[in-house]
Amino acid sequence: MFKENSKAIYLQIAERIYDAVLAGELHPADRLPSVRDYAIMVQVNPNTVMRTYDVLSRQDIIVNRRGIGYFLADDAPEKVRLLRSRQLLDEDIVEVFRQCSLLGITPQQIADSYNDYLNKQKKQ
Repeated sequence: MFKENSKAIYLQIAERIYDAVLAGELHPADRLPSVRDYAIMVQVNPNTVMRTYDVLSRQDIIVNRRGIGYFLADDAPEKVRLLRSRQLLDEDIVEVFRQCSLLGITPQQIADSYNDYLNKQKKQ
């Protein structure tokens, strides 16, 4: 269900929601499950989901309409894309580059591999 890593479960839940937004499974103005319902779905304590929703609210990805529930913000896809892009370029790719350097993988090999990936995606 959740990865055994140093990332807190509430952040892993937020990443699942980011992924659903980017994949088009969640759309602007969609209603999210209640805290209690989402906690049951992912089998965690409701407080954990509440922490997730708090993070997403602070990032303006979801909005709380009192008495109605949580909804995806109208500009959530753009905000998630920007957030994830920054994380990838500022944090994640640094480790990839470090590993490439240690293994002697050249920038051209990386570019070729990425282009191969894109070509395979187009064929699907």
